[in-house]
Amino acid sequence: MKIRTRLTLNYTAASALLFILFLVIVYVATEDNREKEFYIGLKREAITKANLFLKNKVDAATMQSIYRNNRSFLDEVEVAIYNTSFDLLYHDAMEIDIIKETPQMIENIIQKKEIEFYVGGKYQAIGLLYTYEGNDYVLTAAAYDGYGYAKQYNLQIVLIALAAGGIILLFFVGNWMAKGALSPVARIVDDVELITASNLDTRIEVTDESDEIGELAVTFNRMLDRLEKSFDSQKMFVSHISHELRTPLAALIGELEITLFKERTVAEYQQTIENILADSRKLVRLSAGMLDLAKASYDVQQISMKEVRLDEILLDAFEVVNRANPEYIVQMLFEQELDDENCLTANGNEYLLRTAFVNLIENNCKFSANHTSHVRIAFLDKYTVIRFADTGIGLPPEDIENLFTPFYRGSNKGYAQGNGIGMALVDKIIRLHNGTIRVSSVVGEGTSFTLEIPHL
Repeated sequence: MKIRTRLTLNYTAASALLFILFLVIVYVATEDNREKEFYIGLKREAITKANLFLKNKVDAATMQSIYRNNRSFLDEVEVAIYNTSFDLLYHDAMEIDIIKETPQMIENIIQKKEIEFYVGGKYQAIGLLYTYEGNDYVLTAAAYDGYGYAKQYNLQIVLIALAAGGIILLFFVGNWMAKGALSPVARIVDDVELITASNLDTRIEVTDESDEIGELAVTFNRMLDRLEKSFDSQKMFVSHISHELRTPLAALIGELEITLFKERTVAEYQQTIENILADSRKLVRLSAGMLDLAKASYDVQQISMKEVRLDEILLDAFEVVNRANPEYIVQMLFEQELDDENCLTANGNEYLLRTAFVNLIENNCKFSANHTSHVRIAFLDKYTVIRFADTGIGLPPEDIENLFTPFYRGSNKGYAQGNGIGMALVDKIIRLHNGTIRVSSVVGEGTSFTLEIPHL
């Protein structure tokens, strides 16, 4: 069932329930008013006939004749007059006798002064104690409110018609309101249908950010921002991969083709194998870097995080660097005493942090003549500060601006081999751990990288 139909039905049902409840209240209130007014009329009629009989001494036969004549076309009130000893003094029609008085009823009326009740389910009746010239009399009166019931029946028909017509009207009003309320959603659906991979820069129009529809549109636009960024990164990544892989693969193919072209000496074959091996190692490093860069681009929720010791990861990174490059030197120093081990404990991914530290150490070592990385550790209230510094060739300002761009090679690319992945990978890893990285460098004096990583 569509939301529009569900909203229409829910609105119609709720509104119809309230509308019918209101009509029922009107009917019940009208019926209560009819009943009360008829009881007042019965009392007035009983007192009038008592006055005619007791005060004006009207003959009983005359009064009974009037009652019978009126009863043929009116819902005439039948009145009876008793004394307190249950002696009948007057009765409009004994042969009809609607109330059928008993001594217990007369005694009840004397005690309560006045009572109201129904006889046979349709006749309203009243009994009251009436005093005339110092004597007490008991009056009873009963009649059928034909006129009142006819009005109530007509009112019932009108209310039922109003209920039926009102429910139909409420349904169409609800459908119109639901259509109006959901029209922005329909517009959003139409806009989203037009968005494809080729036009991810298209955004949904937001008319009012304060309402729920506006929030939905804003959420869609944020999602499209993330998708566009992801697609652009993917395109750039694929473009850079194809470019970076083309050169070493072409070199491998060229070496092999030249080797097959003619017979060579053992020394020449060995040299060719060494060249191929060097190109293969470049491919391995490039592939490993690209895989690490892809991992660092994952959503943080998809990466396993746990409590890790930053000093232990640094020591692991030193060992990784030393095994690959025995000539590289790492000097680590704590700039202040450690009061709380939590200052060295962070919530992070051990593999990614080690990869970042390895890249920073290697970057210090390979761009400095003494192949040394100076690592300094300090602590702030919420962050562990790690500084990687060297005394190497340094970086010009234009290279610092693009240092964290994937596959970017600066003006010092001839000084040491690389593929432009390392610093981009470090930046992604540190940001993935809610940290920051700052670079300061002076050409000819050295470069330092300062990391701030939240600790426990």
